[in-house]
Amino acid sequence: MALPKLQTSEYTLTVPSTQEEIKYRPFLVKEQKILMIAQESGEESQIADAIGQLVTNCTFGSIDVNTNPMFDIEYVFLQLRAKSAGAKVKLNVTCPDDGETKVETEIDLSEITVQMSLEHSQEVSLTEDIKLGLRYPVLKDMKNLDMNLSDFERSIIMFHQCVEYVMDGDETISRVDMTTDEIADFVDSFNTEQLENVLKFFETMPKLRHVIDVVNPNTKVKGEVLLEGLPSFLG
Repeated sequence: MALPKLQTSEYTLTVPSTQEEIKYRPFLVKEQKILMIAQESGEESQIADAIGQLVTNCTFGSIDVNTNPMFDIEYVFLQLRAKSAGAKVKLNVTCPDDGETKVETEIDLSEITVQMSLEHSQEVSLTEDIKLGLRYPVLKDMKNLDMNLSDFERSIIMFHQCVEYVMDGDETISRVDMTTDEIADFVDSFNTEQLENVLKFFETMPKLRHVIDVVNPNTKVKGEVLLEGLPSFLG
């Protein structure tokens, strides 16, 4: 006699980058095993692969981790986590007034959204004639980053990967027509202001963002703590 098949609940969410509504289901035991093994390994690339596999499986293939922006993957993963293991998560955050005191606070993962700064643009002007078109990072870009590098070094590597095109007056040079060395030489020729304009793209691009109100128990000072990116919400 065959064992019965268990029914899994289905939910809907809106993909941040496209505003498309898709169906998803919670993690099953087989996916929880994949995630636990990856977390126990401590390897960033293995954890990224596990998150990608879970997002693909649980959205019935609606999310392509090779093309959907990283902020889509992180948002969907949070929604999966909320439905699979509970939306309430307790975090220890540092009070901003003294930069030392830790306060435990509870957040609801189902309320976390992807937010973008108003001044954000995927096209960056270097001069009056030269502009850059940039794409958002995807999961494979994050996997290739060495976490031992500085934030600046990681940003430069990410920029190299995310160049889509360069406009020089009426001429547009697509990424497929650029070599890795050409991009590196091009970036090396930036002045400080031009580099800051490019890095601003990554600082202001869509991200998981949430502000927590905290009160320092020692000083009684109220403050706000900004959480950004998936790791901030998982403790």
